[in-house]
Amino acid sequence: MLACCAIGAITVGATLMVERGSLKLERSTGASASAPAYATEEYGKRLLSQTTEYLGPDVPDPKMRYTSSRLNCGSCHLATGNEPGTLTLLLVNVHYPKMAGRTNTNVTIEDRINECMQRSLNGRPLPMNSPEMFAMASYLRQLGARIQAMGASEKKSSEPAAFKTPNRKANFEDGEKVFKERCAACHGSDGLGLMASSNPVHGYVFPPLWGPDSFNNGAGMHRVLTASAFIKARMPLGKPDLTDDETFDVAAFINTKPRPEMANLDVDYPDRTKKPVDTGYGPFADPFPLEQHEFGPFPPIEAYYKQLKKKPK
Repeated sequence: MLACCAIGAITVGATLMVERGSLKLERSTGASASAPAYATEEYGKRLLSQTTEYLGPDVPDPKMRYTSSRLNCGSCHLATGNEPGTLTLLLVNVHYPKMAGRTNTNVTIEDRINECMQRSLNGRPLPMNSPEMFAMASYLRQLGARIQAMGASEKKSSEPAAFKTPNRKANFEDGEKVFKERCAACHGSDGLGLMASSNPVHGYVFPPLWGPDSFNNGAGMHRVLTASAFIKARMPLGKPDLTDDETFDVAAFINTKPRPEMANLDVDYPDRTKKPVDTGYGPFADPFPLEQHEFGPFPPIEAYYKQLKKKPK
């Protein structure tokens, strides 16, 4: 249900040659004097679209193995972030830096990249001064600068209506039916995805939705409402036509499945009142049980926090 963008990239401002997971530059323009010549925006784009080939667990150089999953950033950020709408990376430079509830600190684009590295890609953070961090952040910033210069909107009018949360607990059996009928053809009947080749370094054409190569339980996509919003807007790929109920149930079904677990999640959201209601791990600032935070119903939890904000401090 979470689809992987096609492998490949368009050369911009440089002639590139890829060799066994490393990028060699024949001619480069636009690289900062403070970074290696190959740390270009084009390299950043390749890192997003072919993350597992450059930073995954199967790359030849052990020092470059930053992710434990075999997902790409483009598995969720479709078209390498160029697609407007849900989970777009357009205008990301407008949204960051910003205060983040997860850490209760001001986070930059670089901080956000490393959150994805550790959670969605189940890996370790990139060094802030690394060529890879420089290239990825530069690519994201130029996306926003280009869109701003065009005066374009990051939203897409053809995107389906926004997901509306059903006022009930998710139905796992109905979710399994939706998965079998609408998702399994791409992601496999076992949910473990479709490999791009027999060599695991190449990752997946369609990513796994659970299992060792998927996102871990600290990722945003492991929150049912976040996953539902993405599925409603984007899936099935090319024809997103699921109802709110189908979306809700299949997202919950996917998130009942085993996946890597992230350590120290209890330190997330120092201010518990800012924790998203569908966060699948405690502690919480409310009396609702963990299962309700995982699978709903969510409106009662939302109502609790709305009322909490009205109380005098």
